Amino acid sequence: MSPDVRSDDRPDASADHVVRSIRADEWPAAKELRLAALRDPVAHLAFLETYEAAVGRPDSFWRERAAGAAEGVRERQQVVAVAPDGRWVGSVVVLVEEAGAQGALGDVSDVRQGHLVAVYVRPEVRGRGLTERLFAYALEWAWEVAGVERVRLFVDERNGRAEAFYRKFGFVPTGESVPVPGDPGARELEFVFKRP
Repeated sequence: MSPDVRSDDRPDASADHVVRSIRADEWPAAKELRLAALRDPVAHLAFLETYEAAVGRPDSFWRERAAGAAEGVRERQQVVAVAPDGRWVGSVVVLVEEAGAQGALGDVSDVRQGHLVAVYVRPEVRGRGLTERLFAYALEWAWEVAGVERVRLFVDERNGRAEAFYRKFGFVPTGESVPVPGDPGARELEFVFKRP
């Protein structure tokens, strides 16, 4: 989860980028961006998948993954930031978790909620407002299309930069945490943003 915390000396790049849901036929771009994210220096703290595992997946996996999170799908949505040249430079995915059902990290929620995962912005455009725009679009989709009561996310306790961004954006820690898969000595901290 590589947030782009804005600094005062970097221009706002978000105005010339389009933020939107993906289409099912855009799986090659979704695959390329995911593989780039998994090569990020903090990928081991941000993602529950390795580059080595992802790069070996067949194209059918990437087609299915994109189709399952494309515009028109109500259970999940992948939102991307697209540069003027058409290159995808950032992404976030919203998963819808039903009340009483097991969530993405194995817990059970008592409310219908969105769950933000796979947050990534390319290093060369971080700090320019794109993560804020991705999150705003994702939350609007969660409220208006999915009709959830709240949106949550988890952040590795060792990923201070991501945690700082989530707090700045308005996510609030719940005090709940789960073990990091594969590293039971570390914790993923839960943050929520309640529907206005």
